[in-house]
Amino acid sequence: MAFCTKCGTVVAENAAFCPACGAPQTVSSTGSLPSPQPPPGSASVPSTQPHMAENVTGALCYSLGWLTGLIFYFIDKRPFVRFHAAQSIVVFGGIHVMIYALEVFFGLSWLRGGYVGFSFGYALFRLIHLLAFILWILLMIKAYQGQRFRVPVAADIAERIFGKP
Repeated sequence: MAFCTKCGTVVAENAAFCPACGAPQTVSSTGSLPSPQPPPGSASVPSTQPHMAENVTGALCYSLGWLTGLIFYFIDKRPFVRFHAAQSIVVFGGIHVMIYALEVFFGLSWLRGGYVGFSFGYALFRLIHLLAFILWILLMIKAYQGQRFRVPVAADIAERIFGKP
């Protein structure tokens, strides 16, 4: 039985990476992984820190928009989760900035009497909200299915800013 060299989780004999923390496992000259002793206090218990499945965590990256993307980007180091977290930050952060800019440009605020009647700015504002909602649902479903669905422009920007996960 082999244990992760970083977190102490039980790993398969031929695993190159730990399924819990993603740490690379070293391969000995005999071709099999070394079997280090589990960390003190864990005895033969695989891990004291439960991890959510990657697909669930990836979907949760989108749950509250860029805010949960930011949280999961810093607390979870798995590449699949970091990809979805970075994409969430870029997509929903960009939409948030666009909506704010529209509100400023068209004067759409509750304090100035906005949202009264119909205007081009109001129609554009609602259209962006509808598209953001559809994109939010789509990204959560794709992440839950375990797919790395890439939003065409946003995924490239996320890779440039946060690096490839």
